[in-house]
Amino acid sequence: MKLKPIQVTRLSQCCGFTLVELLIVIAIVGIIATVGYPTYINITQSTYRSAGQSDLMAFAGAMERHKLTNYTYKAAAINQADTGKPLIFAPYSPSQEPVANKRYDLTISELNTQASQYTIKATPVIDGVMDGQGALYYFSDGRKAWDKNNDGIIGEDEYCWQC
Repeated sequence: MKLKPIQVTRLSQCCGFTLVELLIVIAIVGIIATVGYPTYINITQSTYRSAGQSDLMAFAGAMERHKLTNYTYKAAAINQADTGKPLIFAPYSPSQEPVANKRYDLTISELNTQASQYTIKATPVIDGVMDGQGALYYFSDGRKAWDKNNDGIIGEDEYCWQC
């Protein structure tokens, strides 16, 4: 009986990828990541900003309830102060999440001398994902502002949350 010789094929000749094919795939993934990551960050920051705006509106509701109960906006902050971290609402946003996830610090930033008008503010947490994105403001007369250029001054074009 005569044995047939076994034909051995090399895997590298019939299966697998060449180095050029792998480099092309890596280049395509790199391009997609380069374009996609900034878009992802922008969408994420927009979502966090919306949560901050929502919490400011809820905070404004808490200020109004405080005035209905006490006939003044005074003493709505911690230690019965007129300004600072709120006593009547969560001092951070998003208020529904643990403090470890905070993206904004909420404060009563101003109260006029008659205690009839207030300004509340959502300041981005330093070194957080929203750092450098500008503070959000809500005024007792219903105006809303976003310091979009983060210069500490609210310009005429910044009295809008969606601008």
